[in-house]
Amino acid sequence: MDTMRKQKEEFIFRSKLPDIDIPKDLPLHSYVFENFSKYPSKPCLINGANGDIYTYADVELTARRVASGLNKVGIHQGDVIMLILPSSPEFVLAFLGASHRGAITTAANPFSTPAELAKQARASKSKLLITQACYYDKVKDYAQENDVKVVCVDSAPDECLHFSELTQADENDMPRAEFSPDDVVALPYSSGTTGLPKGVMLTHKGLITSVAQQVDGDNPNLYFHSGDVILCVLPMFHIYALNSIMLCGLRAGAAILIMPKFEVGYLLGLIEKYKVSIAPVVPPVMLAIARSPDLDKHDLSSLRMLKSGGSPLGKELEDSVRAKFPQARLGQLFYAARYFKGIYFPQAVLSAHVSPAQS
Repeated sequence: MDTMRKQKEEFIFRSKLPDIDIPKDLPLHSYVFENFSKYPSKPCLINGANGDIYTYADVELTARRVASGLNKVGIHQGDVIMLILPSSPEFVLAFLGASHRGAITTAANPFSTPAELAKQARASKSKLLITQACYYDKVKDYAQENDVKVVCVDSAPDECLHFSELTQADENDMPRAEFSPDDVVALPYSSGTTGLPKGVMLTHKGLITSVAQQVDGDNPNLYFHSGDVILCVLPMFHIYALNSIMLCGLRAGAAILIMPKFEVGYLLGLIEKYKVSIAPVVPPVMLAIARSPDLDKHDLSSLRMLKSGGSPLGKELEDSVRAKFPQARLGQLFYAARYFKGIYFPQAVLSAHVSPAQS
């Protein structure tokens, strides 16, 4: 009997840091904007392509208008919208607007083939596609055959709605949605280790838990601060940028500098111009930065944290980055849409561990 009792014992390993409070009754959009009234006029999104700046008040209000606009074009609670966009302010506004409406967002790489986009749209039962005019031909046939509306964020063809029809809607016309923490809010597609892409249902509670691990609590080695400017050169249709940059940045009250595409010289200039303090990237981008002949032409002293994910950094590259950015802490992430993320900082303590079932 004693042996059986011992086998059933649970061993819980706790961090030396204080527990992190995980809100249990907030939808995702309310959680990330919970503190925005403290800094409504602070920059929230910076469009690196044209210099446009959206304040926290701008983003919070426009997200509610987008929710009202989604309702007007027939999107109801539990419906799926599909974003076929590069990283952009419109991606953020559409995602948050869908969350307000009680809808679900799935996102796809704009460089996917028409067949790949159609397969994801069909599998996710997407009711609305939001894209750029240059990608409309990829989804035109699917949209017409399945009576699915298409919204373009730029010059919309005659067959499409324009994104302004969502952003200029009256936020007071949106019906109130009732939320459960277990409602799905995001549906990223992941192939896992092998096989074809599959939709991964991420709930309000799951994403809040994941974000809280990263930006709430008392770990100075890991967390973002409201004074940070966070670089977003990674695609928001991938869980790395969606979760660890977009959602975490919003929760922390940081400014998010969005680059729709990568070009190393332009990236270095933006880091200097906007005094970027956190740069989450992937190894190829880290390599391009470390080897850039223009590196010494820019003042990059604002960087306090470099994070690399997607695949491991080799020791030689890691040593090179440390030598060139002595003031910055370097961390490596692992990330999977179907689980949670981990981050390794040498000589630092990981703040919290949440099991896949919890997150």
